[in-house]
Amino acid sequence: LFTSALCLQTPTATAMRLVVQRVKSASVTVENTQISAIGPGILVLVGLHQDDTRSDLEYCAKKLLACKLWENDNCAPWRQHVKQKQYEILCVSQFTLYGTLSKKNQPDYKLAMKADLAQEMYSNFLELLRNGYEVNKIFDGKFGAMMDVGLVNDGPVTIMIESRDGVLESRSSSLSSGNIDG
Repeated sequence: LFTSALCLQTPTATAMRLVVQRVKSASVTVENTQISAIGPGILVLVGLHQDDTRSDLEYCAKKLLACKLWENDNCAPWRQHVKQKQYEILCVSQFTLYGTLSKKNQPDYKLAMKADLAQEMYSNFLELLRNGYEVNKIFDGKFGAMMDVGLVNDGPVTIMIESRDGVLESRSSSLSSGNIDG
């Protein structure tokens, strides 16, 4: 009985994970050199799970570009997305989003995608964003580097986007409608 309860509390995340913050400005500095900076827009911490696929990237890119974090011209909240506002996006790869603590309270990142594949997938994610928006509105940090990330929160507004539920729901709909190609 105790073992069953313990298993229920163990994190079993198997999805691409985005932590999205609405910002007035954000920047990334590597080795005392600023490599990216944006004005109003969104800062996105991007975590790739070891089991993520292209479908996860596509789902998260679509959700990110469509999430309505700003008010419209009539001051109605949560009505406009980053594209409607013509704001910028700064993405930062962050494998630590899949960190768990061991019994000794040490970080363990075994759920995060391995670096070589993660770099390729992260690049593909950025390309999906550029294709879905504007190339000159998408910025990023430096994959694998120690980065100083600065930001001025707007709100603050912070949300999480995880792909697995959406990807599984999409696959399930395709199968039930007879479309096995996904």
